[in-house]
Amino acid sequence: MAKLNLPFSANQQQLALLRLINWGLKIGLIVFAADLFGLTTPPTTLSYVLIIEACYVGFSYRFHRLSIDNHGLLFLTLLLDTVFWANWLYFTGGATNAFVSLLLLPIAISAITLPRWAPWSLTALSTVFYSLMIITIADHMPDAATPANADLHAGHNMSQMAMDTPVASMDHSMNMGSHYLGMWFNFVISALVLTITVGFIAKRIRQKNVELGYLREAQLRQEKLLALGTVSAQMAHQLATPLATLRLLVDEISDVTHDAEQAELLTEMQQALNRCEITLSDLRLATESIREQKWQQQSVNDLIAQLSEQVGLLMPETRLNIDISPQVNTAILRTDMSLLPALLALIQNGAQASEDNHQGAIVDISVQLSQPHALTITIRDYGAGIAAHLLHTLGSHMVNSPKGMGIAVLLSHTSFERLGGTLHLKQLAQGGTEAIVTLPLSGQ
Repeated sequence: MAKLNLPFSANQQQLALLRLINWGLKIGLIVFAADLFGLTTPPTTLSYVLIIEACYVGFSYRFHRLSIDNHGLLFLTLLLDTVFWANWLYFTGGATNAFVSLLLLPIAISAITLPRWAPWSLTALSTVFYSLMIITIADHMPDAATPANADLHAGHNMSQMAMDTPVASMDHSMNMGSHYLGMWFNFVISALVLTITVGFIAKRIRQKNVELGYLREAQLRQEKLLALGTVSAQMAHQLATPLATLRLLVDEISDVTHDAEQAELLTEMQQALNRCEITLSDLRLATESIREQKWQQQSVNDLIAQLSEQVGLLMPETRLNIDISPQVNTAILRTDMSLLPALLALIQNGAQASEDNHQGAIVDISVQLSQPHALTITIRDYGAGIAAHLLHTLGSHMVNSPKGMGIAVLLSHTSFERLGGTLHLKQLAQGGTEAIVTLPLSGQ
């Protein structure tokens, strides 16, 4: 039986080998064990069916890779398996065949490997085949007048011979009819148990595998971010001293410079130093907040006000168009120091994308309630957009692109996840990209 933790191609190869074993089992039972298990002598028609099945088994084994990630083709092969089993069972005894439960094998495989509709379809088909075998069971019953049966009855005592009377024969037929009806119900119940129970267990296992895959991916991302955070902290510590030295030098030069052009250059240098110092200070505060897990309650209006203030201070050339829904006036977020830098990184990327597309450093921000207890912040730029092959990986992995490795978006995505939120990037038909941030609101 196919294993859920193996690749789909490995599962298909196992199924192809299983078909070969099943075909060999059919031949072996007919040739060596027909009398032992009470199988009827098969007609010549079954030989042709077995030859066709041999071709099918060889083809499915040789080209099993064709059905990789193709549930429709896999269902078709299991459907053919059911048809071949039904033919073999019909020609070797029908409903009286001791191996009729093998019709359940394709149902079990489909319940594990295919969506829910597949085992239900095979259950219905197998039930129809078994019902036809029950209806035509008289064709497979041994003739009571044969010499073998006569010898058998000759050895019975007088009480057993009384069963040959018409009334006793009728009672015997009714008892066998009840027995076959019970066999039919047993088959249907077994098929339903496989379809429902095994299908449910397989679904839970698939869900667990998806969750484990997500956890592994998150762990790898956290390891990368830990390395980046360690390097960033080291660089920030090393930059503190040179920045302080530059600040002293700029102040000294400003005191002795009277040229207007040089004074303007010194002013730009002071602004750049101010930005570096503010960034380092924010980095220290954010690191301390994350390390000590300091949470705070912050209103959405205060967050947007701080965001606008920081953009005006750190990115004065950026023009923000902010649209706040009246519904968020009283909304409260449970956040920490990492939220504001994460939003600023997205705004900076959007402003840069708009400017590179000759639209000016313009960024639109929309704030609204997407759900009763969720806030959506949409950051829209007017850039050329993101390449399709990067759209689904940007934010979850570091990517190679002409404009960088996407570290800012990766860090922002991780910050939102820590706060219980999500980040979704959306390409717009009219041009530009939307970064949709969803954050849970505080219960207070």
